[in-house]
Amino acid sequence: MPKALTIAGSDSSGGAGLQADLKTFQELGVYGMTAITTIVAMDPHNRWAHQVFPVDLATIEAQLETIIVGVGIDALKTGMLPTTDIIELAARTIEKHGLKNAVVDPVMVCKGADEPLHPENTVCYRETLVPKATVVTPNLFEAAQLSGLPRIETVEDMKEAAGRIHELGAQYVIVKGGRKIPHDYAVDVLYDGKTFELLESERIDTTYTHGAGCTFSAAIAAELAKGRPVKDAIATAKAFITAAIRHSFPLNEYVGPTHHGAYRRYGEQ
Repeated sequence: MPKALTIAGSDSSGGAGLQADLKTFQELGVYGMTAITTIVAMDPHNRWAHQVFPVDLATIEAQLETIIVGVGIDALKTGMLPTTDIIELAARTIEKHGLKNAVVDPVMVCKGADEPLHPENTVCYRETLVPKATVVTPNLFEAAQLSGLPRIETVEDMKEAAGRIHELGAQYVIVKGGRKIPHDYAVDVLYDGKTFELLESERIDTTYTHGAGCTFSAAIAAELAKGRPVKDAIATAKAFITAAIRHSFPLNEYVGPTHHGAYRRYGEQ
């Protein structure tokens, strides 16, 4: 059976992070393993405020040794990497073991709309991990941080950001626009260094999108683990996350996750 690794945080509510990754791997027929980088809890007494508890570096290294040396993997993805030391560890691990099919979801926790909580993490992503990526999957905020653009508001801005991020060394760049870009469809931009492609899907009117980015990148990694070509893996991942968002649901008054079983159960309907 194909095997995939997620180096990511644990979302106690189950909608995002490694929990979303494992559900996605399972749905797509891939055996999933986890190296936990941080534990995220939410305070039900304070409007779901997030509490983040990073895991120490030695513990992460031990998990990676167990998985990569002890078992072996066909693909990997990264999620929440809360410190520069952990970002650098992920990059070193890919290089040390010659790992292929690396999907980097450059999760950036921010305060407000346009200020990164840890600016040094952005620099570290640019210099160490993004150059190791087979595919990197930033959202609009993350793409602006990685590319150095002040903001991304149009499809042309997305293309500019994708081009700049590709220059950092990633083989493929997907800038995720979704419904936030003025366009007839929910749109992402894919760039392979030669051609820009628009990945379009219906605009689904829902706020229940918790874990969508994790799920999308995990689906790409799962398909790569199965030996699919990169663009085919991305196409399947796009269909998978669109179905998951179409059938998303409220978990409580604060959050609603995507439905990881929707692609299998409902197809693309």
